[in-house]
Amino acid sequence: MDIADWRKKIDAIDQEVLRLLNERAHAANEIGKIKETIHAAVYEPDRERAIFENLHKTNQGPLTDEDITHIYSEIIAIMRELQTRR
Repeated sequence: MDIADWRKKIDAIDQEVLRLLNERAHAANEIGKIKETIHAAVYEPDRERAIFENLHKTNQGPLTDEDITHIYSEIIAIMRELQTRR
């Protein structure tokens, strides 16, 4: 494959990542609604630690666990903020 082919592949992957991020955001919104009705905290550090542990356990690279933590820290922060937008 040449660079144009790889870029087309990246564009297709980006569209799938975007779809999945929006699906994750929808789930986070639904969880936020439930938390609101039961008066639960939006920030759950134990849950976030479990997410990172699971990702690190299943990460096969080439991204390092540190890379994954950095990426998911941003994703989780945005999802947490979505839960407070009411």
